[in-house]
Formats: sequence, C-alpha cells, structure tokens
Amino acid sequence: MNYDTFIDQVSQRTATSSERAVELTRAVLETFAERLTGGEVLDLAAQLPQPLQLVLKPSPSTEQADRFGAAEFVARVALRGNVPEPAARDGIRAVFTTLREAITGGEFDDVATQLPRDYRGLVEQAMAPGATLRRP
Repeated sequence: MNYDTFIDQVSQRTATSSERAVELTRAVLETFAERLTGGEVLDLAAQLPQPLQLVLKPSPSTEQADRFGAAEFVARVALRGNVPEPAARDGIRAVFTTLREAITGGEFDDVATQLPRDYRGLVEQAMAPGATLRRP
C-alpha cells in the first residue's frame, strides 16, 4: 500500500480531512513505536511506505518496549494529535485497521501479540472479518 492510499483509508475511516488523517497516523505510529520492542518496530516499518517508516524509526531508547496500557496509549495519541480522547480512539482504530491492510497478516499478528488484553477494544475492529474497506 502506498502512502497516499494509507492516509486516504485513515481519512475515510475517521471521516476527517487528509491533513487530520496525517496527524492522527503520525500520533498513533509514534506512540506505537514507544510501545513495541525495537526489533518489532523495524519489522513493521519495513512493510510501510517511506514517509511512515520515518515516523517509526526506533532509537536506542525504544529497544525496550515502554509497557503502558490502552488508556495511556489513548492519552498519548490524544496529546500528540491534539484531539480529545474519543477522537484519538477513533483514529487508533482507523490506523490499526489500515495497518492490517498494509502489512502481512503474520506481521500484524506479531504486532498484536505485543499488546496486552486491555488493548482489545482498540485492535479488535482491525481483526474483524470484513474490516477492510472495499476499493472501487
């Protein structure tokens, strides 16, 4: 999936502008990079378009995953994206669903297994049958 398609999918899923979709995507991926181990961040980035790879670029401090729950994940995305928490939740779900379309099923499973059970409400929609958008 190319960058424009990724952003368009997030924009459609959140019913927001492309500019807002870019901001939400960046906020989600930056927060996700903090939550995943460095190796998993690299594996995920390798399957994404170049502009999104740059967002996921790990640093020495990201080698170890920062263990925080779903509520903290939402709060961090809301802060980074400058949106209220309900909009952050919608953005997180949209980005996760779009990630599912953009990367291999095995990689998505690897990423999802690093998330504790309290993330289920954020990730479940992406894993549901028929979660992908139909393309014209």
